[in-house]
Amino acid sequence: MTTPWETSLLTHLLLVLLPLALSLLQPPQRQPLHVPALLPHAPTPLARSRFSARAELDLTSHCNASCFRWRELETRREQLADRLAFETLYADGSRTLTTVDVEAEDEPEAARPARPLAKRRPGPRRVRRQIYGADGRFNIQGDDFLLDYPFSTAVKISTGCTGVLVSKHHVLTAAHCVHDGKDYVKGARKLRVGFLTPPSVNGTRAGRAPAKKPLVRWARVKRTRVPKGWIQGPLELAMDFDYALLELRWPHRRPFMRLSVAPSSDDLAGKRIHFSGFDSDRSGELVYRFCPVEEESSDLIYQHCDARPGASGSGVYGRVWDNSLERWERKVIGIFSGHQWLEIDGENRDYNVAVRITPLKFAQICYWVHGNRVDCSQE
Repeated sequence: MTTPWETSLLTHLLLVLLPLALSLLQPPQRQPLHVPALLPHAPTPLARSRFSARAELDLTSHCNASCFRWRELETRREQLADRLAFETLYADGSRTLTTVDVEAEDEPEAARPARPLAKRRPGPRRVRRQIYGADGRFNIQGDDFLLDYPFSTAVKISTGCTGVLVSKHHVLTAAHCVHDGKDYVKGARKLRVGFLTPPSVNGTRAGRAPAKKPLVRWARVKRTRVPKGWIQGPLELAMDFDYALLELRWPHRRPFMRLSVAPSSDDLAGKRIHFSGFDSDRSGELVYRFCPVEEESSDLIYQHCDARPGASGSGVYGRVWDNSLERWERKVIGIFSGHQWLEIDGENRDYNVAVRITPLKFAQICYWVHGNRVDCSQE
């Protein structure tokens, strides 16, 4: 068990040495990416939410080989448009449904073959878990880290999850943190976003002893958007759309992380992903982890990053080559969702999974943020 000082030193070394290593990497040879456009229709009013659901922080699904494929190769445009329609929940409890059309393309999105799963020797079935081997998580402590990018982009969601700042007004999180697929959770009625504040920033007033752990400053949410793909269908398919965008009532003052269409793991620096969240077993602490991508599908990133309930909704980011800046940049490429059992060739494999941001999901989330199509290009 490492001490807080050792954890802080390890984190500092990672932040110092990783940029040096990245400077030696060659940029990937990627073709310019076309981001399709969503054409939204006028919103249709819906009945008010009952807020009857209970927040389920430990999301688990099961999937066989049919789920592990590049679905866009076989999905009709009409079906995609139906899944990319979205609900908007307002602070007063009212709701609207916005249907969309998907821009016509010559080829389906992500038209590429699926990577075959690696063959492994059959082993004993493992119990469900989210920690793999030695715990590889790091507690982020000290003002220098909690208020520094990228850790400062992680925020708490009042329903018990994590989110990531993606604009001055918006937080990206997991859909299951606010909606169970049938109704909004009870806590979504007065949804709030929490900004972690280090003890020293709170200061000592009139002899008051400083707090030992970071405090949380809460901000109210103005509206919430959830894709219809999460609200309909069985969990093993709805998990592909386990994301939601929260709009704050007032802008925040912290740096945010830009979104990107998730590239192949081969085009990520070090083929690694990273995310920070508020894991339930480390109350009051921000927890950071990183790990390699194990497998990929068109909509999910399979990995063994250690995580516990409470980390759901964390912004999964990687170092992505930015052509305009000519350097590696941290960008949000997915949202940590939960746990999934994959049944491949009669063998059960357990993974932690993140929802990957595809070109269509990027276009949808970007529209939610900007309210127009002009600002929603990948570059």
